[in-house]
Amino acid sequence: MSDGVAGILLAGGLSRRMGGGDKCLRLLGGRTILSRIVEAVTPQVDVLALNANGAPLRFADFGLPVIADTVTGNVGPLAGVLTGMEWAAAHRPDCAWIATVPTDAPFLPSDLVGRLMAAVSESGSDMGCAASGGRNHPVCGLWPVHLRGALRAAVVEEGIRKVDVWTGRYGLSIVEFAVEPYDPFFNTNRPEDLSQAEAMLSRAGA
Repeated sequence: MSDGVAGILLAGGLSRRMGGGDKCLRLLGGRTILSRIVEAVTPQVDVLALNANGAPLRFADFGLPVIADTVTGNVGPLAGVLTGMEWAAAHRPDCAWIATVPTDAPFLPSDLVGRLMAAVSESGSDMGCAASGGRNHPVCGLWPVHLRGALRAAVVEEGIRKVDVWTGRYGLSIVEFAVEPYDPFFNTNRPEDLSQAEAMLSRAGA
């Protein structure tokens, strides 16, 4: 197995704060948030897949594999991480890692995966996650596919739901990203966040 990386876009949430529906399909600057994320992440990984539940045809325009959670019950982002690990093991055995990002973060850095890989390699840690402004972003992470069995046991048998509870069992590299000119992990959880993101785009001229 090589050190390839499969990118997994996490869209499995319920989007309650946005009023339901797929917040990644909301428009930002005339484009869907998801299209901005696909553009940012594609050059950083060997393959890209979308973790989403429900009818996959609503994402047909993106041409990505759409993979539903392999555990039921809306158990949170760890379900998406596990699903990505199991998908990579089955479909891309050349990828020893998955990199996950949420699909409500339209300003993701272009060097996210590279910096996470470098940090894990240099420190010899088990996995890595991004941070900005002194706050960790555990779903912006790099995960070894070989831990999929351990993660499944933690989620299904132990009922673990919080990402940091599970990562606390392992060596975790945390990579800090600058928040100027804006926080690259700003997420559009609520309608007012979309308005703020539009203002950020205008300032950046994007």
